[in-house]
Amino acid sequence: MRNHILVSGPVAWNTIVYLDRLPEPRPHMQFALEDFATVGGTSAGKALHLSGLGYEVSCFTVLGDDAASIHLRAALGAAGVELSGTTVPGPSERHLNLMTQAGERVSLYLSTPEFRKPDVQQFRSLATGAAALVMDLSETSRALLPHATSSGVPIWTDIHDYDGESEFHEPFIQAASFVFMNADGMPSPQSFMRARVEAGASAVVCTLGADGAIAFDADGLHRVRAVTTEIRDTNGAGDAFFAGFLDATLSGASTDGALAAAASQAVVALQSKHLHPAVETALP
Repeated sequence: MRNHILVSGPVAWNTIVYLDRLPEPRPHMQFALEDFATVGGTSAGKALHLSGLGYEVSCFTVLGDDAASIHLRAALGAAGVELSGTTVPGPSERHLNLMTQAGERVSLYLSTPEFRKPDVQQFRSLATGAAALVMDLSETSRALLPHATSSGVPIWTDIHDYDGESEFHEPFIQAASFVFMNADGMPSPQSFMRARVEAGASAVVCTLGADGAIAFDADGLHRVRAVTTEIRDTNGAGDAFFAGFLDATLSGASTDGALAAAASQAVVALQSKHLHPAVETALP
């Protein structure tokens, strides 16, 4: 199924609160500019954008049996994302994101579901014939990496603000053909990016926020500028960028072409107050 992509990792039910400034570390009161509930989680963001680009997307995750899980199943299902994986008693993942209009964010984890060994057979079945496996950082994905590798399907991963030392990230980095990251944890990432390509990765991509992104592949270093747009909300822009690059790569684009497509796809998230515009109509 070349049109099918399997995404493994976290989804969350988020409360977004906009403030004129992030709270100072002292007792005080602030008035919110806006607040709303929405779909969150890096895997949900990637899955929503890939679905919007026309792929059949399965999202392998862990959900609780609470009200948040009901909202997530309804919203993601209506947006064309098939949820699979494990349901456990108790809460789903929930975040409280404090945001400013400048894009600053403090993310507070309100709850996380209990870890259970994933259903390997279900994962293998979903991975069979997929065009790509997106293995996002999570305990579930980490447990499934050997099975992802043995599937023979190209693995894509997003190591976010990797600092160059985290042991948790290492198996994802070793397994992936395509590695995405940002420069928050590693301000000078080019040596790491080059080393990964020399070790066998097809490409390593580092997003730089308003400064665009860079990529390293067998041909060397590539750059793309961010697309200028009016920003509604910055949540999910990196996941949209990831999805745009993946889609373009599967369509045969060069690294430069994939970077340009990724930058354009990021705008879809930046212009919406949700991870993807489809969530607006899909929310219960």
